[in-house]
Amino acid sequence: MKIIKAHTIIVGAGASAYNAADCLFNEGLKDVLMICERESWGTSRNAGSDKQTYYKLSLCGKELDSVFSMARTYFEGLAVDGEHALCEAALSTQCFYKLVELGVPFPRGRYGEFVGYKTDHDPNKRATSAGPYTSLFMTEALQRQVKAKGIHVYSGFQLIDILIKEGNACGCICLGLDDNEYTVFQCVNLILATGGPAHIYSKSVYPVSQKGATGVAFSSGVQGKNLTEWQFGLASLKPRWNVSGTYMQALPRFVSTDAEGKDEKEFLFCGFDDVYDVLSKIFLKGYQWPFDVRKVEQGSSIIDVLVYWENQKGRRVFLDYTRNPLLLDALEYDLLSKEAYQYLETAGALGGMPFDRLQKMNEPAIEFYRSKGVDLHKQMLEISLCAQHSNGGIAVDLWWQTDVKHLFAVGECAATHGVYRPGGSALNAGQVGSMRASEYISRVYFKNSFMDDESFQALAQQHLASLSVPLAQKSNIEQVAVLAQEGMSQTGGAIRNEKALRAQLAFVEKALNTLSIQDKKELFSYYEVKDILLTQRFYLFAMIDYINHGHKSRGSALYTDPKGNKPHCFLPDDFSFSLEKDDAPNEIQLIQMKTGKPCAFWRPVHPIPSEEEFFENVWREFRKNGNVF
Repeated sequence: MKIIKAHTIIVGAGASAYNAADCLFNEGLKDVLMICERESWGTSRNAGSDKQTYYKLSLCGKELDSVFSMARTYFEGLAVDGEHALCEAALSTQCFYKLVELGVPFPRGRYGEFVGYKTDHDPNKRATSAGPYTSLFMTEALQRQVKAKGIHVYSGFQLIDILIKEGNACGCICLGLDDNEYTVFQCVNLILATGGPAHIYSKSVYPVSQKGATGVAFSSGVQGKNLTEWQFGLASLKPRWNVSGTYMQALPRFVSTDAEGKDEKEFLFCGFDDVYDVLSKIFLKGYQWPFDVRKVEQGSSIIDVLVYWENQKGRRVFLDYTRNPLLLDALEYDLLSKEAYQYLETAGALGGMPFDRLQKMNEPAIEFYRSKGVDLHKQMLEISLCAQHSNGGIAVDLWWQTDVKHLFAVGECAATHGVYRPGGSALNAGQVGSMRASEYISRVYFKNSFMDDESFQALAQQHLASLSVPLAQKSNIEQVAVLAQEGMSQTGGAIRNEKALRAQLAFVEKALNTLSIQDKKELFSYYEVKDILLTQRFYLFAMIDYINHGHKSRGSALYTDPKGNKPHCFLPDDFSFSLEKDDAPNEIQLIQMKTGKPCAFWRPVHPIPSEEEFFENVWREFRKNGNVF
């Protein structure tokens, strides 16, 4: 049994993982190592949008802002615990300025102000961006710091099990991607920075290389939180990329075809009386990119639903930047909403075709697709309604520690967001969470020692024995993966129906018991598909429990309801839905494995803490231990 030891081990190689390693080293903890499948994989390094957003306290202009005001914005997103809202607001500037110092090119004016803009669910122009590749720049800057410090990264290892003894994490087991052999890692602290469970959906904005390992955590008994809450939005399929911002504000043409790309139709305008009202809704999708059930009946999210329905009918949907909607030679811009008209006028983008407008407003958005082999000047871009971000995940406390001691979760795998979140808050949350976890480890767990060798080896042997994978005459992992992922997008995506959710959960339960491989070389795929199924099991269970708990449609999830309203005359009756009531309890749903199966628990949200702000008192506590742990 090969054992590798380090005081603190970080699983992942994204922006939050590298920040955790860098912060630990800066705090004086040098015995740190990182594990990842491949350093070039993961969402942070491979995802973005027309201008990928970072959310932080406002640092420019005349509008007033404060830590509490920003925390309140987070908290008002529903199902958000106040301690996370306050931490992410209070530490947003420290984490942001660290990235600036490391060379991430966030734009600033001639007088030093870091300019901002409004993003979705943001009242204060707190958003900023370094362009389409903001998270890539962050990851590369932090990676340079980690490499300069000599922190070792074990690449080529797939997390398949977490070792826990008497409620304390003490290591993990990984599969070597290059040799298909198991390696045991022993530690005092384990930080999961494995990203969101990107692999559970077929229609996804996540890079293909991003998998996640949430199922491993849940099956180890770690608590899940807000698993019903996701963010979905329109995205291109090849490459996977959000078509937000100026991709929508350029007013492209929406076209559907049959499966072979024939029988071309413009479908968005059917059933609407005012063409320019629909065009104004397309424009708003730039600001309001995430699918939002509150904006379906009268707002821009009806576009998401109509795209989804075209796909349900077996048709493909494309954006066409080469011609104007309805093949008009010119648009009558003054018939657009005042907001859309003034924006396009200010941008100097009144006229021409959608490509011309996009080029005028954001040429790098065109260059991105060109670099991926797609010329928007000549080609249509296939899109769909896709999973983009998990707002829920692994439950953590105010130091990003899970309910298992010495086990932390940071980045997207940590559940600190609720129903709605400001655009770009995920990047800030990853930096704040990894800094908080590192601070706690270095101050509280610094002197903790390893489990004795004999006990640890016995525990590892026990877990290794349970990982035994019997070989079968025929492998079914590829077939199961396709059915599981496509089924999840059909049933547990943006549009959800209780009967369909139950059928998919039944499929998952059966597949977990019948998953088989033919050859040892398939072990990586086996554990990947197993994690898909384990994760889906918890998420589907959470969605069914959410319905049974009496909740209705909210956020990025439309739960069908025969007693509700049908949002469009061209949709079938089973698209009827009811919105969550404004006075519904602001609760947190927790899911945890109990007696071999998922169980649900509900509790009220924690309020935003009202902390002592008298300077001398805070200073006295700070002098004692550097912080209050």
